[in-house]
Amino acid sequence: MPEVIIRLHPLVIRPTMKFVYMGYAAVLLIVLASIAATIGVEWPPSIPPSLRIWIACLPALLLLWPVKRHLRNRLTRITILDDRLRYETGLLSRTTRTILVSRVQDVTVHQRFGQRLFGVGDLSIETAGEGSGLTIPEIEQPQEIADRINALSERRPGKDP
Repeated sequence: MPEVIIRLHPLVIRPTMKFVYMGYAAVLLIVLASIAATIGVEWPPSIPPSLRIWIACLPALLLLWPVKRHLRNRLTRITILDDRLRYETGLLSRTTRTILVSRVQDVTVHQRFGQRLFGVGDLSIETAGEGSGLTIPEIEQPQEIADRINALSERRPGKDP
């Protein structure tokens, strides 16, 4: 009887944006609080008005943190195909790592307490014959993704016993 190969639709996974959105909200609150705190403050006459504005807006530099995380999250993805995993990252210089599902030996989900509260976790994939594993940080439903990768790995022909 011929072997039946079922082709699954590719599943694209990206790191969650939950923590990035919370970072934006926290920075916005800090910026608004600093502006409110500087309104009506008696500034020493030696500080020029233009410097006062810069001092009040200085906390806005904190926006660099969530913007950096936002870009990193949107530029990182793993695509699960029926016979391989493709991990891509980068914008101007792009790195793509392809892992054959048949070579996957271990899939580990690690969830810190804060991650468990929000239903996210880090997914680590170890493969045969490679010295370094692959860790995808802060993905949603990490155990379901790990189970799917394990299921694909177990059904692949050529899998070592």
